[in-house]
Amino acid sequence: MLELASIFVLGIFAQWLAWKIKQPAILPLILIGLAIGPLSTFFTPDGSKLIDGDAIFTGDLLFSFVSIAVGVILFEGGLTLNIKEIRSLAGTVRNLLLIGALVTFVGGGMAAHYIMGISWQMSFLFGALIIVSGPTVVIPILRNVRPNSNVNTVLKWEGILIDPLGALVAVLMYEFILSSKHGNEYPMEVFQDFFVTISAGIVAGGLGAFFLYYLIKNKALPDYLRNVFTLALVIFTFAFSELIHAEAGLMAATVMGIVLANVKLEELKKILSFKEDISVILISVLFILLSSRIDFIQIQKLGLSSIVLFLVVILIIRPLGVILSTFNSNLNWKEITFISWIGPKGIVAAAVASLFSLDLLNEGSHVDTREAEMLLPLVFSIIVGTVVLQGSSAKLIAKWLGVVRKEPTGFIIVGANELARKIAQKLKEHGIYVLLVDTSAPNIKEAKKNGLKAVQANILSESIFDDIDLSKIGKLAAITSNSGLNDLACKWFEKELGEDNVFRLASKEESDNANLPLPDNVLFHTRVDFVLLIQILRHKEAYHEMDFESSAEYEEFINKHETKIIPLFFKGENHISLISGLTKRSEKDETLIYLTKPGVMLETEEESEESDTNDENVEE
Repeated sequence: MLELASIFVLGIFAQWLAWKIKQPAILPLILIGLAIGPLSTFFTPDGSKLIDGDAIFTGDLLFSFVSIAVGVILFEGGLTLNIKEIRSLAGTVRNLLLIGALVTFVGGGMAAHYIMGISWQMSFLFGALIIVSGPTVVIPILRNVRPNSNVNTVLKWEGILIDPLGALVAVLMYEFILSSKHGNEYPMEVFQDFFVTISAGIVAGGLGAFFLYYLIKNKALPDYLRNVFTLALVIFTFAFSELIHAEAGLMAATVMGIVLANVKLEELKKILSFKEDISVILISVLFILLSSRIDFIQIQKLGLSSIVLFLVVILIIRPLGVILSTFNSNLNWKEITFISWIGPKGIVAAAVASLFSLDLLNEGSHVDTREAEMLLPLVFSIIVGTVVLQGSSAKLIAKWLGVVRKEPTGFIIVGANELARKIAQKLKEHGIYVLLVDTSAPNIKEAKKNGLKAVQANILSESIFDDIDLSKIGKLAAITSNSGLNDLACKWFEKELGEDNVFRLASKEESDNANLPLPDNVLFHTRVDFVLLIQILRHKEAYHEMDFESSAEYEEFINKHETKIIPLFFKGENHISLISGLTKRSEKDETLIYLTKPGVMLETEEESEESDTNDENVEE
C-alpha cells in the first residue's frame, strides 16, 4: 500500500514541479520514476528498487491497468481532433501532419533498423511511436520562449493534432505486427486478422460514441453523472472491443474520441475538461510506475547506438520532415530552422510504448524478447533527450535566430460586458489587437456582433494558456463587475505578462473608501467603479479630448481637475494606451481622452458656455 500511495503523491508532485519550472510534466515524471526505480538500486543495501511496478501489480493486473489507462488517454486525445480544423489549417501545419509524420515514420524505422539492428517490424513500430509530439510538451516550451506568431501557430497546432494522429498510426502498426506474428505462415491471414482488428475497433468506438451522444442529446443523464458515465462507457467500449477481437481496444477508444469531437455536442467541453483531469492522474501514476519497471541493464544494452539514433532523429529526420512540409510556405529560413529544432516527444508516445512493450513480452515465443524489452527504454531515451535538449536550448536558439516575437501591444480583456466592449472598441479603432474572454455566451455573441474578437472561456482555467494565442497579447485589463475575479485574473497572468502589464478596475471598497491605498495597476488611476463607468459611457458625447503644449500644462490640468475627471487613454498619432498608475505621459503630442463625472463641469467647459452666451447677447 505504501508503494502505491507513494506513486500517487510523487506523480502529483511531479506535475506541480513541472508547472513551477515551466517544463513539460513528462520530464520530472520519468526522472522521478527512474530515480526510485533502476537508479535507486545503487543506494539500497540489497540492491533492490525503492519502488518497483512489478511488485505493486502482479501478473496480468499490470497489463490490464496500463491498457485501460492508455485507452482513456487516447480517448482524451481523440476528443481534441476536429476534422474541420485539419481541413481549414494552413498548408504548413497540414503538411507537417501528413508529410512530416510520414518522414518520421519511414525515417525513424530505417534508422532504428540499421543503427540498432532490430527487425523491420519493430523498427517501424518505433518510427510510428516517435511521430507523436503533443501539447503537453510543446506548449510549455512555447510559453517559455514566446516565438513570433508564425512559429507559435505552426508548432502549437502541430502539437495538438499530432497526438491522436500519431497514436492512430502507432496502433495500426502494432496491430499489423501482432497479426503477422500470429499468422506468419499465411500472408492473407495476416491482412485478414489486421482488418478484423481495425474493423472491430472502429465499429465498437463508433457505436460507443453515438450511444453517448444519444443519451446526452436526449438528456437521459443527470449532469452529476455525465462525466463519470462517460468514463465508464469508454472503459466498457474498450473492454467490449477486446472481447470482439484481441487488441482492438486502443483503436476503439481513439475512434470514440474522434467521433465525439466531430458531432455537435455542447457538453463536449465539460466532458473534455473532466477527461483532462482524469488523464493527469493516470499519466502521473503511469509514468512513475512504468519508469520504475525499467532495469538498469536494459539501459546499458542500448549502448552508444541509441545516442547515434537520437542524433539522427533530431538532426536529420525532424529537419527533413519540416523542410519538405514547409516547401513554398511563407516561412523564412530562420523560422523553418527553429521549427526543425523543436520536436519533443510526448506523453502518448511513452504511454503507448509502455503498453506495447508489455503486450509484446506477454506474447512469449511469438516475438523477440530482446527487441520487446528494448522498445520501452529506447522510446524513453528519445523522449527524455528531446525534452531536455530542445526544451533547455529553445530560448537561446530562438534569440540567436531572431524568431522571438517583439513585445506585443495587444490586450486581452477579461469580460465581454457592455463596459468591456466599449473600452475594447476604442482600442480597436486605433489599431490595437483586442481579445475579449468571458464565460457568458450572450456577452460573447454581442461582442462578435460588434466586430470584436471574443472567446467563451474561463480566464482562470489552466487550459486558457492553451486555448488562446498569446503571441499578440502583451497586456491584460480585467473589466468585470466582480472585483474578486478581476484581482485573480491579474494574479493569474502576472507571470505570463509581467506585473506591470496587468490592470483591473477599482473595487467597490476602493471606490467608497478614500483611505484605502489605490494600487498602481488600477485602471484610469481613479476611484471609479464598474457601474458608474457604464452610466457615463452610455451618453453619446461621453468622451472628451484635450491636447497640451507641455508636460507641465498637463500636470496642472490633472491636479486642478483630479476629482472631476476620469482619464482613460493617451492617444498619439499611431498609438493609444490605457491609463493606470503605471502609465507616464511621455510625448508632448499625446492627447488625453477622458470622461467627466456626472454633474461636473470643468472650467474650460464653463468658459466655453459663457462665451457662447456672450455671443448670443451680442447678436441680440
